[in-house]
Amino acid sequence: MDEMDFKSSVELTLGVELELQLVQPHDLDLARDAGDLLARLEKVKLPGAVKPEITESMIELNTSIHRGHLTLAAELGVMRDAVVREAGMLNLQVCGGGTHPFHSWSARRIFPTERFKHILERYGYLAKQFTVFGQHIHLGCANGDDAVYLVHMMTRYVPHFIALSAASPFYQGEDTSFQSSRLTAINAFPLAGHMPFVEDWAEFIEYYKKMRALGVVESMKDFYWDIRPKPEYGTVEIRICDTPLSVARAAQLAAYAQALAKWLLDERPHPALRAVYLVNAFNRFEAARFGLRGQLIDPFEQKKRPLAADILDTLAGVMPQAEALAGADALAALATDVRRGYSDADWLRERFAANGSLAHTVRNSAARWAGDKPGASG
Repeated sequence: MDEMDFKSSVELTLGVELELQLVQPHDLDLARDAGDLLARLEKVKLPGAVKPEITESMIELNTSIHRGHLTLAAELGVMRDAVVREAGMLNLQVCGGGTHPFHSWSARRIFPTERFKHILERYGYLAKQFTVFGQHIHLGCANGDDAVYLVHMMTRYVPHFIALSAASPFYQGEDTSFQSSRLTAINAFPLAGHMPFVEDWAEFIEYYKKMRALGVVESMKDFYWDIRPKPEYGTVEIRICDTPLSVARAAQLAAYAQALAKWLLDERPHPALRAVYLVNAFNRFEAARFGLRGQLIDPFEQKKRPLAADILDTLAGVMPQAEALAGADALAALATDVRRGYSDADWLRERFAANGSLAHTVRNSAARWAGDKPGASG
């Protein structure tokens, strides 16, 4: 199949990718043992797949395809348990979170695949600084035109997903004052940001052909956009989230994306899609810096309002779609934390405030990922 043939898939099916940290129990710094862990996991029968990522300190969980939140959450739990168990056999621990709080990027080693070696040659030290950890959510689309529409409209809600997933307040041993500092590493790449405005799939193909002819990209993988179409899968891929600290939150975020996409495809609101990009940079920064306490400019109403209020109104607005998809409980859980003004970034700061040690904070995070929930003094 040609790379740009959009493979039709069942509309609104779900898949998730989670990039995870591998840490050493003795000092809680990042380990370099992805290869050994992947070799063990190859012998384990899993419902999804576990793959290498750009450095040897990380792995990526890929789920299978799901119709809804409940089976996705169950599969993530099974995969989590297997990874934690096999990592323990190698004296490793596993964490969520968008960044490791204190590792040194210069100590990272690139995982030895041809693609990752190419990225190192192309981007230099940025490749090692790309040791950050995100959640990607795939949504099935019937055709390329629907995918283009969803990319544009979901961009309006990028700040929601940044704030709801924010889990990277610490970087290189410092409190960054951001809720999501992970995005700074991604922003350094020249092909990060958002997809250019195109009207439909035919226009996107023309854009892609020009970029490839100019030598800017070699394939769709070279675009590090917040949201991008994936024609070979027949999906739209949301790439903006930090990896949450638990599989429960990862599944909740996927349920929200699915309900929101269903509402957008059902209702087709706001035909003036180009307006989304007038305020996207401001909204994106507000969410990364302040999280649920940030502001958002509605590109269609052209009014500024609290981001948390916008999230709560949207969660309520798409609740009928969530109920139809058996995801209402997931959205209710998100709404509870929004009302509290509480995110995984706040949880991590609480751990650090309680024990004064980033290493202990990582230990608490690993326990939470494994299924335990240490208290604020843990």
